[in-house]
Amino acid sequence: MAMKFLGKLIKVVENVLIVMFAIMAILVFGNVVLRYGFNSGIVFSEEVSRFLFMWLTLIGALIVLKDHAHLGVTSFVEKLGERGQRICRFLSDGLTFACCVLLVHGTWKQVIIGMDDLAPVTGIPMGYVQSSLLFSGIGMVLVLGYSLWRQLTGRMPREELVPHSQHAEEEEKAEKNNNGESA
Repeated sequence: MAMKFLGKLIKVVENVLIVMFAIMAILVFGNVVLRYGFNSGIVFSEEVSRFLFMWLTLIGALIVLKDHAHLGVTSFVEKLGERGQRICRFLSDGLTFACCVLLVHGTWKQVIIGMDDLAPVTGIPMGYVQSSLLFSGIGMVLVLGYSLWRQLTGRMPREELVPHSQHAEEEEKAEKNNNGESA
């Protein structure tokens, strides 16, 4: 039940990202057309596009972390035995978790300070803009905390110890199929 809810929540977040990207693209394209075609422009376009880009990047990083799709060099860890892989995964998740906790703590302070600081064109409190990092950081803490909990309770199978992106797994399967056919 919790996994269904999480899956639906992720779908909603992905759809929000798509809408944000579309708005950003329309604003930037419209501003370019207006500047070069009509020697005018949308005053708030640059600022809003920059804010949307921040939200897109940081929420996207959270989704990518959940999918284990960040760039990683796993060639050394793959060669270790299961115990070594468990130690490396725990250390990696633990250190990343600690960094994210510090990030959330510092960002919370910046968000509070930023609520009194307004963006020059739109007048949006900068705390709202900076809260993108807070949202992403909290999400990363939850994802990493869940991973650490699964490791500590022994619920993480060996196949998950060395994170691979779904794309990499699909490529491996395709390569195995191609090798099997050519043999």
